[in-house]
Amino acid sequence: MLSVSPVCRGCSRAAQAEVARVCAKPLDAVQCFGHDLPMPHDIHDDDHAHSLLPPDPALRVKALETLLERKGLLDPAALDEIIETYAHKVGPQNGAQVVARVWTDANFRTLLMNDATEAVSQMGFYGRQGEHMVAIANTPEVHNVVVCTLCSCYPWPLLGIPPGWYKSDAYRARVVREPRKVLAEFGVILPETQKIRVWDSTAEVRYLIIPQRPAGTDGMSQAQLTQLVTRESMIGTGLAQVPQ
Repeated sequence: MLSVSPVCRGCSRAAQAEVARVCAKPLDAVQCFGHDLPMPHDIHDDDHAHSLLPPDPALRVKALETLLERKGLLDPAALDEIIETYAHKVGPQNGAQVVARVWTDANFRTLLMNDATEAVSQMGFYGRQGEHMVAIANTPEVHNVVVCTLCSCYPWPLLGIPPGWYKSDAYRARVVREPRKVLAEFGVILPETQKIRVWDSTAEVRYLIIPQRPAGTDGMSQAQLTQLVTRESMIGTGLAQVPQ
């Protein structure tokens, strides 16, 4: 009979059995659905959920997806639509278009800096997880960087799904205390004369950093400039690329 690990008492037998089926593992190798982690029987350490991740996260995701579908809590068609949206319609390419337009259109730049929510909406990039947008422009005097110190608030319509490091405890805590050192670890070495300002994103306000336009791009079109704008440069942990 399948038993539940002492550190995973919330796991039902049915849930464990389903994880075992989807992950193609024997029942006695599945000890933890509450943490969504298959566990060997000889592990009784409270830290196990953070130290023994299965090698393929896709198996854990598939197990959870299967259970939710069978319980009627997940519509596969709706899930496919969400994946399609964030794979092809939402992502940093949208924010890059905004930045390139700022670099080439003085009137749009004025609108964006005064009312970023309206400006990005006019470009069709406002939606869920956009909330109230604020644009912050980097200058030779001040470099800006964004963090969400509470969780991972982020302008999804413009930048796509937030990267793992943006959600990490280390980034959220350290970039506030030692931003220059954190930026250096991202490869951004700033002169000591350039100040660093950290902006804390919230559920109500999302920030878009406008990186400085690289030198030598005066004759480039908006489409060409878009290719120089990276996701990290719009968060502040990177710079716009220099044309080759």
